[in-house]
This record gives sequence, structure tokens and C-alpha cells, in this order.
Amino acid sequence: MSDKPGLSYKARRRWALIILLVGMPLYIIAAVNVVSLFERPPILLELLIYAVLGVLWVLPFKFVFRGVGKEDPEAEDQ
Repeated sequence: MSDKPGLSYKARRRWALIILLVGMPLYIIAAVNVVSLFERPPILLELLIYAVLGVLWVLPFKFVFRGVGKEDPEAEDQ
């Protein structure tokens, strides 16, 4: 068995970009539509709901974003 992750660094960077540019806006639209189905809560509760939803969307994609902002570990030192 290998210790390497399932996706390469470049693949994770590409997926992270797709998730941020396409997935996140779609999630925001869905979250706003779901919250709007109910009677509008007090502003602080609504802020808390959006804050929680803002954190929950990233949990399934945690493995994609891990280490993406760092230098490519597979790149050769020059």
C-alpha cells in the first residue's frame, strides 16, 4: 500500500479551483433558497445559520483543499 493520497497535487489544485468557482456559488444559491423557504428568523439567528452553512460546505472537500496553498511536494528542487 502507498502512503500517497488518491489525488496528485495538481489534480487537487484543479479540483479546488472548480469547487471554489462553480460549487461554492451553487451552494450559496441553494443555501439562500432553503433558508428563504422558512419565515425569516431574527437577524442574529440568520447570521448564525449562514455562518454554520458556510463552514459545513467545505467539510466534504477537506481532503481536496489540504496543502493546496503550499508548494508542490512532488516538484523537483532546482
